[in-house]
Amino acid sequence: MLHFDDIVFGPVHSRRLGTSLGLNILPVRGKTCNFDCVYCECGWNRDGVVAGKRFPTGDEVEKAMETAFAAVAKDGIKVDSITMSGNGEPTLNPDFPQIVASTLRLRDKFFPEAKVSVLSNATMTYRHEVVEALKKIDNPILKLDAATDELVRCIDRPSGNYSVAGIVENLKAFEGNFILQTMFLKSPDFTTWSQDALEKWYQVVRETRPREIMVYTIDRETPDKRLEKCTVEQMRQFVAPLVEEGFIVQVRG
Repeated sequence: MLHFDDIVFGPVHSRRLGTSLGLNILPVRGKTCNFDCVYCECGWNRDGVVAGKRFPTGDEVEKAMETAFAAVAKDGIKVDSITMSGNGEPTLNPDFPQIVASTLRLRDKFFPEAKVSVLSNATMTYRHEVVEALKKIDNPILKLDAATDELVRCIDRPSGNYSVAGIVENLKAFEGNFILQTMFLKSPDFTTWSQDALEKWYQVVRETRPREIMVYTIDRETPDKRLEKCTVEQMRQFVAPLVEEGFIVQVRG
């Protein structure tokens, strides 16, 4: 499974974001996440347990970015996105707001045309400071894989008291200025595209009104080996009602 051993990695090609410089602001050893998604490229949480893990501080992240960004800029590499993802959920880092501020400053210095993106499961959007930091970046990409608690428990296996209703209320704080990300897949235990599941997902989209929707399917090795990917044509059919209503939808196979 994929783990990142440095704070800054890449550039890598992203099917959604182009040429991307990655930021891992989580412990560099193992995996740190409050989801345990059946499709996670980082594997199961239990396999990422490592003694002595700690979050890099905001100052450590800034120093690593300054060094790496200068080297990439010197090589003349075009960067489309600076993307926080890494070994789990980036907004769990206690210094997340500070890291966003330094990322924006260094982006302006080295790659002024690049977008700053964060891939998040939206669980920390109950914290005002996290929401305010996410509002400052170009692409807050917030995940909601299903519109019912039951299906989320099957797909994302969240820890704590997760509720779709709570996440939906938190997403409304963005007033539409965010990107909603949804994974379509199937297993012997569930399918994410039953008519009922789709209708409930449409309703969430209509309530939160994201400026863009990214739908995608499995692309890498998954910890649950029973999963089946969805075709691009299927996903286009799923999102057709939203496209007809004027929503901007990006489909990636």
